[in-house]
Amino acid sequence: MVQTTTGERDLHLDRERVVDDPSVMATPLRPTPTPATPTLSSYADAETLDGVLDRAALRRTPGLYTRAWRIFRANKVSMTAMVILIAIVIFVLSAGLISTYISGFTPSENHLSDKLKPVMTDGYILGSDGNGRDVLTRLAYGGRVSLMIAVLAALALFFIGGLIGLISGYAGGKTDTILMRLVDVLLSVPTLPLLILVSSLFSPGPVGLAFWLAALSWAGIARLFRGETLSLRGRDYVDAARALGASNPRIVMRHIVPNLVPLLVIYTSLSLPGLMLAETGLSFLGVGVQVPTPSWGNMLGDGQQFFRTNFSLVLIPGMMIYITSLSMYLVGNGLRDAFDPKLTQ
Repeated sequence: MVQTTTGERDLHLDRERVVDDPSVMATPLRPTPTPATPTLSSYADAETLDGVLDRAALRRTPGLYTRAWRIFRANKVSMTAMVILIAIVIFVLSAGLISTYISGFTPSENHLSDKLKPVMTDGYILGSDGNGRDVLTRLAYGGRVSLMIAVLAALALFFIGGLIGLISGYAGGKTDTILMRLVDVLLSVPTLPLLILVSSLFSPGPVGLAFWLAALSWAGIARLFRGETLSLRGRDYVDAARALGASNPRIVMRHIVPNLVPLLVIYTSLSLPGLMLAETGLSFLGVGVQVPTPSWGNMLGDGQQFFRTNFSLVLIPGMMIYITSLSMYLVGNGLRDAFDPKLTQ
């Protein structure tokens, strides 16, 4: 006799109930749903959605300059220095308005009867110098000359040094060797004595002085740009562009130069205070900007002989030189922190 298990008996009873019950037999069987097969349109929709999301993510990602501005703006010291520097620039650019509407004097106008007037005396807001010239007017015009020389020298400096460094780093070989030996020669010569010698021989004006400052100071910038160009030349995207047949000028202009712009911004701002101090030093020694053209340096030099009788003739231009150079340095330091990825990570 065959024995049945409990599960088999239950299955047999269920079959008998289904056969005996007409309502169960009348219920149609529902087909089991099968998963839908992906179509080409569904893939296209998914790819379109992914593309939209990728573009939205790219729009939300800040660029290099936007990120640098955010970092710089968060630096309170550099922002304060930039505000002070902007105020000084506005002051020197308004020299004509100050001469016409505030002081009423021209920068070379002499009134020997009013010489060595103290501050806020007889219409002289900042006093008068040993030749009876208005200090406020000369301070504004002198600041314009000093800042103009520093800016022109910085632009010429980075054009000459940056171009030579770019050519040396990208070309390599004998070109690199020759240019770097020239850089070594210039770096071995002390710049300040050479500037004094050149200024004494040629007595250049403001533009000529800016040119000589740049012509004798570009060697360090050339070496800096050469090293950065050597680093960029070996990057994968440069090799890929070269493999695709891009010409050397196109590689330089599209892939090398744009990556040198942050370096240019940083070291231009950091070089400005040194160039301005070089100009004021030469003018103080009498071999820079010559009278009657005002400069903060020659104002400081003219005022030193009246140091005991009228201290403000030394204090006012000296403080302007100090505040301006310090503000330039702090702004440059903030830009370096904003653009340098090693410091911002």
